[in-house]
Amino acid sequence: MRTRLKRLTTRSIVALKRRSDVVIGRLTVLLLKGLRLTDPQRFSDFAAGVARTIGPLLPAHKVGRANLVAAFPEKAPEEIERILAGVWDNLGRYGAEFANLDRLWDYRRDRPNIGRIQVAPILDERFDQMRDDGKPALIFAAHLANWEVPALAAKAGGLPVAVLYRRPNLSAVADAVIKLRAGSMGLMIAGGPEAPFKIADALRQGLHVAMLVDQHYGHGVEVTFFGRTCKANPMLARLARHFDCPIYGTRVIRLADHRLGLDLTEPIDPPRNGNGDVDIKATMQMITSVIEGWVREHPEQWLWLHRRWRLK
Repeated sequence: MRTRLKRLTTRSIVALKRRSDVVIGRLTVLLLKGLRLTDPQRFSDFAAGVARTIGPLLPAHKVGRANLVAAFPEKAPEEIERILAGVWDNLGRYGAEFANLDRLWDYRRDRPNIGRIQVAPILDERFDQMRDDGKPALIFAAHLANWEVPALAAKAGGLPVAVLYRRPNLSAVADAVIKLRAGSMGLMIAGGPEAPFKIADALRQGLHVAMLVDQHYGHGVEVTFFGRTCKANPMLARLARHFDCPIYGTRVIRLADHRLGLDLTEPIDPPRNGNGDVDIKATMQMITSVIEGWVREHPEQWLWLHRRWRLK
């Protein structure tokens, strides 16, 4: 009897969770549709203000402060709080821009200084070289400014691209997010046990695979970031070793007047071991050091709110 009641209770909880997921998913879709009716710039300012007000009240604010104090021990408390305010400001703007993700890319080479997206001419040349060299490639990025923009750039510029992403826990929300991203970002590969195999297939097909590499990965290799040891996912370096393909880095910089600047590195030559193979740990350290340089330039635009430094 108890076993039967337990089974019924479990089924009821599962059914309730499914119904709640559907409701949350529908509300998410309605919210996104509603936000798309607002003025993007005004809503960005509004969302940034809300985030700056509410953010300091959340537990993540303490995590961000601790991270910044450890990373910048020379900075005064007032400067740390100023950076944190910028972090929340950026996060609010990112959220506002996400609702109009498929309409965010407005860069035109014949009118490079008109739209919200700013790209230097030299970067157009690098992009063309990457697209037309006949090789697959690996592209790393970080949670800076609006980190969705590089995937938009790839799709708009005709670059065959696959993007590794983290699927939201709620299936209905995930479906809404995927629908918003899919038409403007190329092939979407959800993180998980099958992701490495799908990425390998994409590289075999000649695609350029992009991924964020600046978050904690418990089974990763140890690297140094702002003088402290943390763990990085070695998948990109392992793929580079297996396919011996070029590696690029890309970032976004939030500029004044609601504009976003896009940056792309030249091909990065990964460190190799005595056998000539890509050195996994050294390559991830090299990439982590590049990202650290980016973050030092604009610390208020990086996502300090997660626990990047942990060894378990």
